[in-house]
Amino acid sequence: MMATLTSTFRKALRQLERERERIDRQIGAIRSVLDRSGPAKTPAPRATPTRPTRRPLSAAARRAVSQRMKAYWDKRKAAAGKAKAQAVRDKK
Repeated sequence: MMATLTSTFRKALRQLERERERIDRQIGAIRSVLDRSGPAKTPAPRATPTRPTRRPLSAAARRAVSQRMKAYWDKRKAAAGKAKAQAVRDKK
């Protein structure tokens, strides 16, 4: 049991070393391309993002929104009440 575990680790280590060599070659190739192209250009710093400003609602617009929401919630409450009443009737 210990021999198979050791051989498994050795095999895994060999594979990892080959992978490391392959990655090192790729890193070298990328570095040589970057060295030939000159110094890397750093992008200009970005300005900090700002929150978009919201325009204030007029009194009439606030009233209209309020009426729409009241109608919406009245409709939801009525639907919930009907569903609850139906559940009670079905339970009997």
